Amino acid sequence: MFRQIALLALGLAPFSLAQVSDDFEGGLDATAWPTYAQDCSQGGTVTLDSSKAHSGKNSVRVDGAGGYCGHIFFGTTKVPAGDVYVRVWLQASKALTDSHVSFITMPDSAQGSNKHLRIGGQSKILMYNRESDDATLPDLSPQGIAASKALPTGTWQCFEYHLGTDGTIETWLNEEAIDGLTAKAGVANSNAAQWQRSSVKPKITGVYFGWESYGGDTNTFWYDDVAVDSTRIGCSGGSASP
Repeated sequence: MFRQIALLALGLAPFSLAQVSDDFEGGLDATAWPTYAQDCSQGGTVTLDSSKAHSGKNSVRVDGAGGYCGHIFFGTTKVPAGDVYVRVWLQASKALTDSHVSFITMPDSAQGSNKHLRIGGQSKILMYNRESDDATLPDLSPQGIAASKALPTGTWQCFEYHLGTDGTIETWLNEEAIDGLTAKAGVANSNAAQWQRSSVKPKITGVYFGWESYGGDTNTFWYDDVAVDSTRIGCSGGSASP
């Protein structure tokens, strides 16, 4: 497979429609995929890895150190102005623990300056975290925890999510919807009391993949076949063209 990064623009529209896809077979372009570490960076690394891949021979390896300043991400600011869909194949070396961590972070202008919408884990399950008020999706109650899923380790997982302009959030793991990671505008959700107490509708300006730990947890993640679009990509879509 060949590496492709594409930006599709509608010249007559007031906003541009972005599409980004990369399988990293042509390497890791530091201009297209810059590293991101807000405030500080101590110990985390981002490298191209030819020993492990979901497709082809390359993936991007992130070695995340413990503590907030051990964070490191790589990503793109080429995101659609409207609905955003992200698909990434990822592999974690260690299971999520009870500690709060993030493996995707997104600057979110709807929350204010230097605030992020984050995807990661706590209580051993996948969750979202809104930095401005520290709300989680799902609620970290027994019922909320049961409505999410653990992230398997040592194998490639297809992780997808959708951020809607109306505040909708949808999430899929290996094409199966995760109830606990779903919140729809105007629809009451018993697992999203924290999340739905705010009227904030995510308006992200970038998508970054990596590791951030708010305690001492460390981990290694691999990322491959990344795609960002304005419509759902699916686990088999968004691959690079010859």
